Amino acid sequence: MISGRTRRSTLRLASVTAATAVVPATSVAAESEWTVAETPVDTSLHDVTYATNAFAVGGGGTVIERRDGGWQTVLQGGPTGGGNDLNGTDATDDGKRLWVVGASGAIGEYDVTTGNLIDRSAPNDSTSNFNDVAVTCSAGSAEVYVADDSGAIHYSFKNGEKGTWEYATPGSGAGLEAIDFYSNRSGHAIDTNDEVFATDDGVTYDTIGIDDADVTFYGLDSDAADDVTVSGGNASVFDYDGGRWTPTDLGKADLFAIETAGGDGYAVGSDGAVFELSGDEWSRMTTPVSENLDGVARGDTDVVVGGGGTVLER
Repeated sequence: MISGRTRRSTLRLASVTAATAVVPATSVAAESEWTVAETPVDTSLHDVTYATNAFAVGGGGTVIERRDGGWQTVLQGGPTGGGNDLNGTDATDDGKRLWVVGASGAIGEYDVTTGNLIDRSAPNDSTSNFNDVAVTCSAGSAEVYVADDSGAIHYSFKNGEKGTWEYATPGSGAGLEAIDFYSNRSGHAIDTNDEVFATDDGVTYDTIGIDDADVTFYGLDSDAADDVTVSGGNASVFDYDGGRWTPTDLGKADLFAIETAGGDGYAVGSDGAVFELSGDEWSRMTTPVSENLDGVARGDTDVVVGGGGTVLER
């Protein structure tokens, strides 16, 4: 860790074990309202988010945008032009800039109003594979957090400008699968070693679980210090209320992404799986696809993306 600040020790480390009882999902299947959208790509799409519109990122450095006339390709080749796969994306709070990250240290800042792309790749001279990005604040003054395969979180409090990047290694060096922030410098990250990390300064991190999870973590939704949801293998979902993790078994599927708020949302994953959370009850929806689904975003139109250029809309 670059920072010399002392690690915090007040994040309730004694109360982060998972509950012993597993809460089952409801067995009633929800009626599907998902439709397959036509897209201009057949490469896998790995993540989706809302800026001014919905944007999805994927293989070969592709970025597509949902416009009034349908989905259109707005970027190819990624921020370096080298065609590195893009794995994660997030937008500034005002929706004016889209940040994308991917393989071989790729980072880009895309102005959704002008179409201008700024290459921010290889922070700290790192060319690790970047799996996810979290962005807070407004266009031009963004605070950016990038999670990599080597267990590091690269962060810049000055819009990703060259020379402003530092990094932290929250855990043991296991790859970080996802990162999500709910306010300036406050959020969470997960790694492949079944650990969840919390920060309230964007620099130092504490482990808050999850003991005895026994599944690989893939998806993360961070809405508050006491409102965190993690999804993983074996259709597992874990909810954190600030003192306790509660596991839920949804049945079958690896759940690669999750987005919830106020007792509603989705978890998506392998073989076309979409689970809906409605009124704090989970149910599996029928979908018209069998591809793996890797990303989900909620908005005026809810969007799910996945293998082979798949986009589902609801």
